[in-house]
Amino acid sequence: MAGRLRSASFFVSMHIREDDLSGREITALLQAHLDHMYAITPPESVHALGVEALKAPDVTFWSAWEDDELLGCGALKQLDPESGEIKSMRTAMAHRRKGVAAGMLQHILTQARQRGYTWLGLETGSMVEFAPARALYAKYGFEERGPFGHYTLDPNSVYMALRL
Repeated sequence: MAGRLRSASFFVSMHIREDDLSGREITALLQAHLDHMYAITPPESVHALGVEALKAPDVTFWSAWEDDELLGCGALKQLDPESGEIKSMRTAMAHRRKGVAAGMLQHILTQARQRGYTWLGLETGSMVEFAPARALYAKYGFEERGPFGHYTLDPNSVYMALRL
């Protein structure tokens, strides 16, 4: 499902669409995401998914665009019929602090509710570089919790969840 959102933060106009991960722009953004994660996080603590993992049948991946310019991306992984996990939230460097991540998060939350999920979780880093992400999730009601699913306790990770 695609939609046009106007973010309240900076009024960025975005068109969010389900993405098949075949475009060079999205593969470049995801590679930059992985490169950044490995640059600031110990390898055993990197939980970001690569392109092939994001093509799994239990993952829905979206990209956000303004005209023909890629703004960011995000994904929703089904854990079971009632819960999901947010994956691969990333905003292109040129569009940070413009409301792209908030718009994508709102889209993912809407999709999770439409699917009938009652719980949504995520894993993000504990380092200072991840503070803006943690603040965004907290603003939308996510609370810190312990590991879930396949995750184990890791000082480099923060686990958050939201009851829908």
